[in-house]
Amino acid sequence: MEKLRPHLALLLCNAIWAMDFPFYAIVLPRYMGPMGMVAASLFVAAVISFIPLGWRWARWYADNRKLAVENRSARPHAEKVPHEDMRKLVGAALLIGVLRKSFLMFGLSRTSPIDGSIIDTIIPILVLVVSVLLGLDKFSRMKIIGLTMGLAGAVCVVLSGASSVHEKAELLGNVLIFSSACVSALYMALFKRLVAKYKPITVIRWIYCVAAIITLPFGLPDIVHADYANIAHHALFPTLFVLIVPTFFPNLLLNYGLKYVAPTVTSIYTYLQPVLAIIVSVAMGLDKLHFDTVLFALLIFIGVGLVLRSYSVHRTLEHPLSQGMRH
Repeated sequence: MEKLRPHLALLLCNAIWAMDFPFYAIVLPRYMGPMGMVAASLFVAAVISFIPLGWRWARWYADNRKLAVENRSARPHAEKVPHEDMRKLVGAALLIGVLRKSFLMFGLSRTSPIDGSIIDTIIPILVLVVSVLLGLDKFSRMKIIGLTMGLAGAVCVVLSGASSVHEKAELLGNVLIFSSACVSALYMALFKRLVAKYKPITVIRWIYCVAAIITLPFGLPDIVHADYANIAHHALFPTLFVLIVPTFFPNLLLNYGLKYVAPTVTSIYTYLQPVLAIIVSVAMGLDKLHFDTVLFALLIFIGVGLVLRSYSVHRTLEHPLSQGMRH
């Protein structure tokens, strides 16, 4: 059972992220504006990030009441972060918290959940591009082939938003989703070593607290004017799901799984996201699956697979998604 738990965590993690796309499509922008969803979800994630610390403190205090009075320094504390790393975590919050989330929400409000889920799978290839540009990685023949195929498929999916056949998608929305994937790649390449220095909950707490403080003033108008009556009647579960679940819990599950499962195995689970998102979106009548989309998706999958395969063949570099963080 212990060997199975990390795989179950990764399976659940990717299943949650797959549900994001159709549920966001339900809520955005009909019931709440994109910026309101950004600010609200980040605020909820920031609050949740303090629950483990509060729970530890409450349990410790219940067991050590006398000591708590005599020696306050013995109380549980959050992991300390040096000032130089604080500035870096603020930069990470701007990327993965503010920019990634904003591009994703505005993109999903203007495109189909199927296109969004497929475009998002291009992240490993974008990580490779950013890593090479920063001098952190090198191209190989397999990586170049995978890069070419993956980017070609992604560009085709993005441009399909301009086609009248894809009535649920928009070109601008697809471009925004692609931009959010680029931001994720930049974050993973720039802050991978920083994230590895601290506990996952420490990184999540810093990133979401900073991002929530930045976005809340901009998202308040959308939050105040949200259609709560219709949300309660028609979209209560999807709204609660996207507000509470995907921003915080999957990242903890991902980091737990990465401790016990090889990164190349972990990456296989990411292929579940677009598949599950497509199944749910079509079943709920939110989108239609087109033949050309299937071909473009296969092109991306093969390209990403080749890039990921190159890391298992040449083990001189760690897998680019080993410190990933999403949504």
